[in-house]
Amino acid sequence: MSEVLVVGRIVRPHGLRGEVVVEVRTDDPETRFQPGVEYQTKGGQLKGAPLKAVTVRWHQGRPMIGFEGHSDRNASELLRGVLLSVEVEEEELVAEEDEVHDTLLLGLTVVDKEAGEVGTVSRIDHGAAYETLVVKRQGRTPALIPFVADMVVEVDLEAGIVNVDLPPGLLDL
Repeated sequence: MSEVLVVGRIVRPHGLRGEVVVEVRTDDPETRFQPGVEYQTKGGQLKGAPLKAVTVRWHQGRPMIGFEGHSDRNASELLRGVLLSVEVEEEELVAEEDEVHDTLLLGLTVVDKEAGEVGTVSRIDHGAAYETLVVKRQGRTPALIPFVADMVVEVDLEAGIVNVDLPPGLLDL
């Protein structure tokens, strides 16, 4: 069985030849960003059209990718904000003992030690310092929970639960 794994987000065009700067969202960027790789897309103005990498080079720790059919800055401007995904086999999603892939967190129920059931994980936002669980709550604005050891006590994939211990007031923000 295969899963779709988000591996990057196009940040902005770079230069005049259509290359784009990509924010990495994978722990294996050297494998995921290669010439010839075809990405599924979401967001931006592409309406889900696939993108095929023609060139990949690294600059300041980020891949700069040239895509087939996007050979100038104006064409690459349409790619801003697009999420890049690849199809992977479920076996590839096995993580280290204290890691969990984003795709496995989606839909899990978040339960706080004090408040009880909070809601379900709808997405994961990647920040410079840590990831944030965006938790959909019934009839309320989404809760933003930092995915840090001080707050996320346990991720139980078999039970479909993320156990958290949140500081007072965090859910009221």
